[in-house]
Amino acid sequence: MKDLSWLTAQPIAHRGYHDMNHAIWENTLSAFARAAENGFAIECDLQYTADSVPVVFHDDDMLRLCGIKGDIREKTAGELGLVAIGGTADKVPTLGQLLRLVKGRVPIILELKGRKGDDDGFADAVLETLENYQGHVALMSFDHWLLKDLKAQHPPYPLGLTAGGNQPEQFFVHEEAMQLGLDFISYFYGDLPNSFIDKERSLGRAVITWTVRDHAAAGHTFKYADQMTFEGFDPKERLIA
Repeated sequence: MKDLSWLTAQPIAHRGYHDMNHAIWENTLSAFARAAENGFAIECDLQYTADSVPVVFHDDDMLRLCGIKGDIREKTAGELGLVAIGGTADKVPTLGQLLRLVKGRVPIILELKGRKGDDDGFADAVLETLENYQGHVALMSFDHWLLKDLKAQHPPYPLGLTAGGNQPEQFFVHEEAMQLGLDFISYFYGDLPNSFIDKERSLGRAVITWTVRDHAAAGHTFKYADQMTFEGFDPKERLIA
């Protein structure tokens, strides 16, 4: 079992340490810089552009974050680098820009947002971008086919399943994914505790949660998991209290 103590050592800022998209927007270089400056690990989402570049963006459509309609995957990285996020000075960043900003200061947890039948080369492009990066990185996804693609490349980074649910039929699907030899799980905190997570933790797998938005949810997380992915509050206040 890999040593993932670094993955659970500090709270993980969901899409960076943003302010719920008031002035500092999610998945922007500003949010990532703020997370690193405050000593929080960074969780963020990766999409795949028309010119095969991993970019940091959550939605398939650009309307919510950029105010324009359009499929993120139909744009090039160059085009997205000109598009403002939330009307701010921040533009859609590439994975390479994120890595150059963070420079190993805090761990980065990358969630690949898949689209079945349209992900050829996605895993390879992410791993190629990460090559020679000096810092802790973990990769995860809801999408089992992307996890298979990543695992097939024997990456030096821990791989994780992003998941939720508290029904036996859901656990069966999750267990199927874990048979790939995954290293950790990112799970919806509201579906804890459950037998699937209890079993995986007993086997020594690290479990982080998503997405914790207050101190009560943080308290719940630490009863049943190892670390939280948070947004909308300062978890250091809880650690001090």
